Amino acid sequence: RLLPWLLRQVAKTGSRELFTLSVLVFAIGIAYGAAQIFHVSFALGAFFSGMVMRESRYSHRAAMESLPLRDAFSVIFFVGVGMMFDPNVLYEQPLHVLAVLAIIILGKGLVAFGLVLLFRYTLHTALTVAAALSQIGEFSFILAALGLQLKILPQEGMSLVLAGAIISIALNPFAFATVGPARDFIKKRWGFARRMDARIDPMALMPDSVGSDILHGHVVLVGYGEKGKIILEELLQRHLSVVVVDDHHSVIEELRERNVNSIYGDATDPAVLIQAHIHEAAILVLAIENEILCRKIVETTKILRPTIETVMPAENEEDAKALKADGVAQAFVPDELLAQAIVQFTMSRFGKESEDQKIREEEAEERKAVERGAL
Repeated sequence: RLLPWLLRQVAKTGSRELFTLSVLVFAIGIAYGAAQIFHVSFALGAFFSGMVMRESRYSHRAAMESLPLRDAFSVIFFVGVGMMFDPNVLYEQPLHVLAVLAIIILGKGLVAFGLVLLFRYTLHTALTVAAALSQIGEFSFILAALGLQLKILPQEGMSLVLAGAIISIALNPFAFATVGPARDFIKKRWGFARRMDARIDPMALMPDSVGSDILHGHVVLVGYGEKGKIILEELLQRHLSVVVVDDHHSVIEELRERNVNSIYGDATDPAVLIQAHIHEAAILVLAIENEILCRKIVETTKILRPTIETVMPAENEEDAKALKADGVAQAFVPDELLAQAIVQFTMSRFGKESEDQKIREEEAEERKAVERGAL
């Protein structure tokens, strides 16, 4: 409870440098405190500090501010892991390595598969989660190092853990490739599997209570990050009908508690867009910054609703022009919009709105003339 409040007070100062410094101090401080007070490893303390930091509504900003350091430390971490790995273990103890891999890929995957089914998710979701978790990463190294420190794990065990981690990470794309064939095989062999695959997450369906008048000529907003939150609030203040699509379950639960129409799922999936009634929507607003993902979403949307208008952010003016020329979306550059808003507000304060409007109309005419000349 204390850390989110402290981060909020620091954010109020408006100093980016102070915010970044505070995030690092809190993270390292909690990690050090956990190591000293509870006698756990520094790495485990850092993991705990990340969990605490996640409770703040500024967690996304904290992650973005510390991204350069995180990338640098990630590189150092994995290079360090690679230097610790002894390749001799592969031919000296191949059976032990295969046994470790079987535990990681098959054992861990089967446990994850069973737990996801137990929580009444679909067969496809269970297989996808099982494939995603059929590997081990940095947390296993933390536990292995702790085992070495406490003298309950021999050095041989550390070598096997490292070998299992490296090989399981390398094999993970192949595990994902088996999801589709495994799903088809299981459904053919067992009838109960077909029933499991028919399960649908309630959050992935539009509630029956939502009227058809709301789901006609509405706005479909994809992404509920920092930009998405601002856009949604502005749209709701103007009493527009909005359906939010996001792939975070907790976000959809929060929105539904606020009685905001929302759908859980991947917006590149046609079934998700159909649940958002994209075929009757007026505008698609993409509040995500991944251009490749945006293009995929627009491509799927155009199949279901060829005449829909699409709006999205762009990194720069060049990208915005490219997106418009390709017929993907009407893209806006945030910095440019901010500058226009400031100029418009300043002109209004001087009572010169008409002059500002005239200048913008002339600029628009010039752009049209240039575009006609290019064509």
